[in-house]
Amino acid sequence: MSKKTISKDPLSRGQREELLKTLKGRFEKNMNRHAGIEWAKVLAKLDSPAGEEKLWSLNEMEQTGGEPDVIGEDKKTGEYIFYDCSAESPKGRRSICYDHQALESRKENKPENSATGMAAEIGIELLTEDQYRDLQQLGNFDTKTSSWVKTPANIRKLGGALFCDRRYDHIFLYHNGAESYYAARAFRGSLRV
Repeated sequence: MSKKTISKDPLSRGQREELLKTLKGRFEKNMNRHAGIEWAKVLAKLDSPAGEEKLWSLNEMEQTGGEPDVIGEDKKTGEYIFYDCSAESPKGRRSICYDHQALESRKENKPENSATGMAAEIGIELLTEDQYRDLQQLGNFDTKTSSWVKTPANIRKLGGALFCDRRYDHIFLYHNGAESYYAARAFRGSLRV
């Protein structure tokens, strides 16, 4: 299979307005995810000169089914932190292996992309296990799917990769060969604005 490429074209005015409307609606509907944070301040960051690239990444998160939302603020840097908050692992990022090395190692039935490759194209970071567990404090995510998480180098060096899900009201961390891929596994990302 050939790898899908993501267009880096800037958002049109209409796309930008639609995205901001969607983000604001999700922000207002899920205040428990970002208590004490005001939408006007998030919007000011998105409207800044550096915000254009971040908006593009947020749009890609949205277009691939991630439903990004603010989950906190880094008090040291003043950045707002967005995570993919879709109930299940993002549909537009499923059936992918862990990284490019794993993708290249497959002789046949290659997936179209890898989690780390797609995250880099979108301009986001894979959630770590700790970030994934933090996200689960905000709701019940991945009750039917699973998500690759950032894998420590020593595990990856041996051919493995990590993923998480929520079952039986508990967060589980598992391992798989990095080259494996499944229709119900994608990845969740984070973006700082």
